[in-house]
Amino acid sequence: MTHTNNGAGRAILITGCSSGIGYDAAHGLAARGWRIFASCRQAADCERLRSEGFESPLIDYADAATIKTGLAEVLKATGGRLDALFNNGAYACPGLVEDLPTGALREIFETNLFGWHDLTRRVIPVMRAQGHGRIVQCSSVLGLVTLPWRGAYNATKFAVEGLTDTMRIELRGTGIHVCLIEPGPVTSRIRHNSIPHFERWVDWQNSARAEEYRAGLQKRLYAEKGPDRFELPPSAVTAKLAHAIEARRPRVRYYVTAPTHAMGLARRILPARALDWILSRA
Repeated sequence: MTHTNNGAGRAILITGCSSGIGYDAAHGLAARGWRIFASCRQAADCERLRSEGFESPLIDYADAATIKTGLAEVLKATGGRLDALFNNGAYACPGLVEDLPTGALREIFETNLFGWHDLTRRVIPVMRAQGHGRIVQCSSVLGLVTLPWRGAYNATKFAVEGLTDTMRIELRGTGIHVCLIEPGPVTSRIRHNSIPHFERWVDWQNSARAEEYRAGLQKRLYAEKGPDRFELPPSAVTAKLAHAIEARRPRVRYYVTAPTHAMGLARRILPARALDWILSRA
């Protein structure tokens, strides 16, 4: 069964489609009649998605050349049109902030923020010329509140929130709508995929807090375990994405999962120290 539809219907570029949220979004929106450009950062994953019937440009947020060529491939296929962009590809680099080398932060920001910004800046003129468009950013509950051990990822998502809120205000009246989706625990490979980054950057055995790593993060990263509490499948995100790109008046923010709703409320009503206490025990 092919998912391509010869340009009929609206076109969306989705990044990070090799698995998890991006992969589900590609399938879910194809079923709704969208023309899907399901990008991945590795050629083998692009080939796999093409074998499933998708158009799959190679876009690696950490490689500016692929952002340029990948988008050019999309625009050539659509005749210069793009109705929606879903910035989704990202990774985590766990570790205590005091143990994260600055190089680790530079690297994760390259993928989780700067690459998004580069691609989005290239898409905005296309959407402005056609008089409409939707830009949807996949943030996180960790763009609302922070959790320990996740400082690098927290920082990138807070940055995404700030940049996106600014862009939404700046694009008022242009016909381009900008939205944030904020998942909490959603089934994906992000934890497994974070292991190489942790092993590359974090010298935990020589940390002043090595015992905390041994008792906590090591088990979380390497132990086989079931779903997190309140975990939802990626289709829960796809449902919100569909609304963000199809509704006449999309929402500014879309919370996904009970923890995101709870933390969005807690951030508004609790004193900072009370919220710190709750998050330190999560």
